[in-house]
Amino acid sequence: MEIPKEQKLYCKKCNAHTLHKLKQFKPGKARAMAWGTRENERKHKSGYGGKAEFTATVKKQTKEPTFVIECTVCGRKSYKNIQKRMKKAELVAKS
Repeated sequence: MEIPKEQKLYCKKCNAHTLHKLKQFKPGKARAMAWGTRENERKHKSGYGGKAEFTATVKKQTKEPTFVIECTVCGRKSYKNIQKRMKKAELVAKS
């Protein structure tokens, strides 16, 4: 799905509809000392191994895309989530 790079959206700081730049959101690197990472190591990577019992999870094929929107007037950044599952979300310049 093609989504325009610039959209006129509401800015809380400006209290008005202003032009916003959109960027695709990418999650950062996972923290090595996070509780979930330590729990995973404790269960599956310590000792002599043995059979690690993972619960079978089926991942969905698509995701709901998230964008970082930045106000061109004041520079405030926030997130915009499109409530529709899609395989590919492409940002295109408005022509």
